[in-house]
Amino acid sequence: MSAQRIVEVWPLGVVDYAAGLAMQEQLVARRRQGEVPDTLLLLEHPPVITLGRAAEPEHIVAPKAVLERRGIAVYETGRGGDVTYHGWGQLVGYPILDLNPDRRDIRRYMRDLEEVLIRTVAEYGIAAGRVAGLTGVWVAGERKMAALGVRISRWITSHGFALNVTTHLGDFDFIVPCGITDKTVTSIARETGQTPALDDVAGHVARHFGGVFERAVVWRQVEQASVQVWLFRRQGTQTEYLVLRRTDARGGFWQPVTGRVEPGETPTAAARREVWEETGQATEPTALGLVETSLTNAAWFAPAAAGPVFNREHAFAAPVGTDAVQLQADEHDAYAWLPFEAAFARLHWAGHRRALRHLHCQGFP
Repeated sequence: MSAQRIVEVWPLGVVDYAAGLAMQEQLVARRRQGEVPDTLLLLEHPPVITLGRAAEPEHIVAPKAVLERRGIAVYETGRGGDVTYHGWGQLVGYPILDLNPDRRDIRRYMRDLEEVLIRTVAEYGIAAGRVAGLTGVWVAGERKMAALGVRISRWITSHGFALNVTTHLGDFDFIVPCGITDKTVTSIARETGQTPALDDVAGHVARHFGGVFERAVVWRQVEQASVQVWLFRRQGTQTEYLVLRRTDARGGFWQPVTGRVEPGETPTAAARREVWEETGQATEPTALGLVETSLTNAAWFAPAAAGPVFNREHAFAAPVGTDAVQLQADEHDAYAWLPFEAAFARLHWAGHRRALRHLHCQGFP
């Protein structure tokens, strides 16, 4: 009798949508080569609208300027389906599964994903089901609680599902969800009055995923961490933010102070140390409450990790009283103090833009 197949479940927390696409692309390639086992990524995306292969552009009903003010990005994707929305309070699942040799049936795969979610919401007393001719998980056949959009390439899956837990449902007014005009969206919170933590819902999803797909569930945890630190100063009535340019050998892009959290070090201690090392400023950084996860290069770690290496970046900020900056020549070759719009425009990474926007709009904690 053959041993039961496993699925590694990674609870990743917040992941930028573009970073999520890159994760899936890399993991699909590694799954095809047999370098990683079946994998389920469970995460939360910052607000974003995505268009599947069957999407109609007019199903985004909000003007571009409104979306930009709200910080809602728009992406075209390789998944099936129409237009959908991801945002805070929504649990997103990306299964990277090899359906060979015994599950090579797309309809069965879609029904199995729905079954996982039907069983999950039943844990909260919700009787959900399917609607003939439509994908997803529905309450009373009228209110959509979970959307599905998958991609299957040579029987390796990617993309997956989005389950509304405590999602702000008003944000769905920016689109025609999945191109369906005569039904509404709902969430666990809307249906029950409960506000379960995404981690708790993820636990139910993983357990039912293992049961439906006949996999033994193996939980994995993100072990690597890094920091980004925004230094800012007041210039009259204007606030200016420090950006640093990486040397050409390190990519040549602009960013705030960044660095890895060393073993035994807290993120706060790492933020303080990195600011001192990269700028010569003595500060007491304050956490912004923003933490995002990305898939990083295993070769950066010694010895190189055998499996995927995820990194969790913590955002900090600190005011400074002097503009004196002492750069590390092997890391950065230029710096600038810039107002928000100019600093925002220079940044390379979405996570850095998100943290700067948060600091500028919400104010220093």
